[in-house]
Amino acid sequence: MFRDLLLYLNDDGHQQAHVASAAALAERLGARLTGLAVSEPLAAHAEYLPPEALDRYQAAWRTRNARLAETFTEQTSRFDLVSEWRAVEDLRMDRRTVDVIALQARYADLLVIGQVDPDRPADLVPADLPGQAAVMAGRPVLALPYIEPQRPIGQRVVVAWDGERESTRALADALPLLVAAEQVQVVMVGEPAGPSDAEGSSPSAEIAAHLERHGISAQVVNRVSSEGSIADALLASVADADADLLVMGAYGGSRFRELVLGGTTRRILSEMTVPVLLSH
Repeated sequence: MFRDLLLYLNDDGHQQAHVASAAALAERLGARLTGLAVSEPLAAHAEYLPPEALDRYQAAWRTRNARLAETFTEQTSRFDLVSEWRAVEDLRMDRRTVDVIALQARYADLLVIGQVDPDRPADLVPADLPGQAAVMAGRPVLALPYIEPQRPIGQRVVVAWDGERESTRALADALPLLVAAEQVQVVMVGEPAGPSDAEGSSPSAEIAAHLERHGISAQVVNRVSSEGSIADALLASVADADADLLVMGAYGGSRFRELVLGGTTRRILSEMTVPVLLSH
């Protein structure tokens, strides 16, 4: 069950909508909502800055965080839920914003992050922040599109299933939402990994049976991707199902200390039109 939600906020112009979406979800789930802002006081360069410059920089972050706190408090007051505000200033030279978010997320059930608006990029926030956080945090991440959702999250859900570890984790993490959904569609692109036996058991039959045991009547759809574009197939499935949530595994790994996400994950995060629940 999701009882403890963490919402990371940035001053990207969409913070009001993101607080409202997260608060509505927390209220529906009976969950606590914590708002999070992260300051970066340029610790790695502090030794080269005069003290007054560093003071001005830190003051600017605190002013920004105060604005975010005001937005968070104002928006959450409209909902029936318990909420808390948290502003973190991490002084370690080897930590980035995503490192601090991931660390904080390990003390929550679900991390909520807004999609980075390409028209309003943030210097210290990577464009694929939700995906990086999902890989690093060990917690599911709900990525909210910068286009404000028009419906409650999780009524009509598409689950991307390939039988691999990441999609298995995502499906398990999403169960609290799937149980309450009006419609669940499991989309398999290509040939998913799955069990086989003498009676001809198939991955589609197995996953449908598994969900049925949880009281979830899911429609299983097999889609063929053109030229290997799994992202296109998933985005088309979301549109065809009129879905308000996509559940999928987040694929990625480290390469020389840099986190590299898989192409499908990056593409979905850049073109998402509905919230996406990611798990690694």
